[in-house]
Amino acid sequence: MGEKRNCRELIMGSIFEKYLETANRIDPIKCVGRIVRVQGILIESRGPQAIIGEICRIELKRAASIDKKFIQAEVVGLKDEIVQLMSYGETGGIEVGCRVIASGSCLDVAVSKKLLGRVLNHLGKPVDGKGDIESPVRYPALADAPDPYRRPRIKERISTGIRAIDGLLAAGKGQRLGIFAGSGVGKSTLLGMIARNTSADVNVVALIGERGREVNEFIENDLGKEGLARSILVVTPSNSPPLARLRGAYVATAIAEYFRDQGLDVMLLFDSLTRFARAFREIGLASGEPPATRGYPPSMFDSMPKLLERSGTSEKGSITGFYTILVDGDDLDEPVSDTVRGILDGHIVLSRTLAQRFHYPAIDVLASISRLATKVSGSETKKAVGRVRRLMADYAGAEDLINVGAYKIGTNPMIDEAIAKRESLEEFLVQAVEEKSPIHETLKALGEIAGVEIPASEMESYSDVSKLVLPNDEEDDDYFEGTVFESVPDIEVPAEMP
Repeated sequence: MGEKRNCRELIMGSIFEKYLETANRIDPIKCVGRIVRVQGILIESRGPQAIIGEICRIELKRAASIDKKFIQAEVVGLKDEIVQLMSYGETGGIEVGCRVIASGSCLDVAVSKKLLGRVLNHLGKPVDGKGDIESPVRYPALADAPDPYRRPRIKERISTGIRAIDGLLAAGKGQRLGIFAGSGVGKSTLLGMIARNTSADVNVVALIGERGREVNEFIENDLGKEGLARSILVVTPSNSPPLARLRGAYVATAIAEYFRDQGLDVMLLFDSLTRFARAFREIGLASGEPPATRGYPPSMFDSMPKLLERSGTSEKGSITGFYTILVDGDDLDEPVSDTVRGILDGHIVLSRTLAQRFHYPAIDVLASISRLATKVSGSETKKAVGRVRRLMADYAGAEDLINVGAYKIGTNPMIDEAIAKRESLEEFLVQAVEEKSPIHETLKALGEIAGVEIPASEMESYSDVSKLVLPNDEEDDDYFEGTVFESVPDIEVPAEMP
């Protein structure tokens, strides 16, 4: 009888848990205001009493149906008695006099292991039709970065499965790198390769301002079933309002922070920071901020480091970030590129010239740098990297002479060697989308090109294997075996209960 009673209590607790959590978050006393003006994407109301970032509901007077009676909005500015809001969705149906009801809370997201393999919107709600993801644990979308004085140093390498990065631009666990390129050079494809092949435990993919058709293409072609199994996607397409694009970035970062707090190594793949910055520009200009460089408001330059600093190491785990930057006119000195490059721990430049030669991934190694490569590589590996980069630089310096036939073999021994090893270097750097290169094979090939023997001890110190076990169709629970998510078995409901 005692066991049945305990079982009944567990079942009832499980059933009502999410409803109790919802009830606890409800504030019975509501602050209400009225819409006084709507101009473009900016909504102004007199009242309610609210803080910046607070979520409000706008009650439509003439809603087409009961489920469209309310529009969610967020407070983006305060001016005397006027509250400035922006909607997460379309503003159709809003008119002067509509009630604005303050929620008393800011945006947060439900987090749990149920997020793995799911596709979410800018509010952290599922859009893939695979069921509920509610959880009593919630993380705020807007949060502070870890204390810099308590952050562990980055000493371990993380594998991406891409030879050009693992061999010549080594990344550490908790490092943040930017992928700089113009449109159509292969940024999204490169992110998909990293998501499938990385040694990180969990991927969080933020597709901010992407074309709508590219979402399924990324999931099915670039990410694939294997990549999706240990990934969470946060998607806000380009036709979303600017506030939705902005908050999608913060929701993705909050989800990555949750998995980091579980002691895991997280890979945050963010596409793209440029569209995040443009959303900030739209919001800033609409709310009356003065434009600064190329129309970007001062708040964008203030918020960019706050977002990026949330990645990195903590006392529990790590978030390694790869952020794409869409370079306007292939100008690496435009405001967003210049600002981001000064914050991140390295940059990977994709070359349109290489892409036009069908050299993929189109990584311009000589224009790229990983600021922590020397901290996470062994001594012989560093020698091999230096040797290969020197060969590439020597060839690039004499390429025009070589192409017109003006260079004579024997003139410069270093250039002679660069010419002799040009083909093997091309084979090393070019990699098919579906090809994974284990890190020990990458380092072995790098050593052969450089003429440096990299000892097995340096190769074996890096792991290509995630701490998580990928699921199979029969036993999804095995996904968490041996990890921090392994816990008590799910409650079984008896056939009969008195």
